[in-house]
Amino acid sequence: MNLKNATIYDIAKYAKTSTATVSRVLSNSDYPVSDELKQRVLDAAKKLNYTPNLVGRQLKTKETSDIAVIIPNISNPFYPSIVLGVEDVAREKGYNVLLCDSYRNPQLENAYLQSMVEKQVKGIIISSISQNNKTFMQLVEKDLNIVAFDQDVTFPCNKITFDFEDGGFLAVEHLIMLGHKKIALIGAPINRPSRKSIYDGYLKALKKYNIKFNKEYVLLNELEKEFHNEIYEYKNGIELAKRFLQLDDRPTAIFAINDLTAIGVIQGLKSHGVRVPEDISVVGFDNIFISEMVQPALTTVDQPQYEMGKLAANL
Repeated sequence: MNLKNATIYDIAKYAKTSTATVSRVLSNSDYPVSDELKQRVLDAAKKLNYTPNLVGRQLKTKETSDIAVIIPNISNPFYPSIVLGVEDVAREKGYNVLLCDSYRNPQLENAYLQSMVEKQVKGIIISSISQNNKTFMQLVEKDLNIVAFDQDVTFPCNKITFDFEDGGFLAVEHLIMLGHKKIALIGAPINRPSRKSIYDGYLKALKKYNIKFNKEYVLLNELEKEFHNEIYEYKNGIELAKRFLQLDDRPTAIFAINDLTAIGVIQGLKSHGVRVPEDISVVGFDNIFISEMVQPALTTVDQPQYEMGKLAANL
């Protein structure tokens, strides 16, 4: 017998009792079973290395203890910090966490949503990159618990929000207070609500301090695609640093739309002999743990990822 695949039928045969009795003992049923027979069943289960069939139990009880977390890319340290916050709360409450990486692909995100519904998860925590709310509305109508974070979604659900516009404003204001008037904005496409708000904060700060907007100082990559062996934001920062250095009227400061982009920018500038902060100031956004490990340490806007994960899980 393959002990790893032992069933309640094997246990019943070994303990010389019925499968119904085995089921009652293993599920801690209130049905009366003698202490001697109960111990015999438990000893048999241990001897046969029995592992409960959780899927079968879920089909019978229609109950799971799973929470799904769907994120755009695990390669960005911003998201693992959030997942850690979710995991810590979930473990404390007796829940399991199922992690899904959408690779910035709306179709894959939708496939994960459908799969998690089929698995009858208790709830879904998601940073959605999809612009289509049809699937979400269907899930909301089915009373599925959804908590959104990172992006400002329009379908009705609980949300963990962050004032991205104010964060963008503070970052640019900091550079202005250092005496900079030529400030570049570098990042991925403005195709998410968070990025749009950060961009609005950039414009708001320029306007408040009477600094003329120069569209040539906004350097964005039009393509965004995640590969399993590359970190998109970091590579994007390196690539856009090259474009930055080709500007005729080069800015004296850079505001990167997230920390990985900022770190890529710094490395790209260094490879061309440009020093940070001596020659150009750079500010990031998110405050991922790597930001204090790079040289020089990155000035950045703090977005408390771990706390966001805990809040999402508690909701």
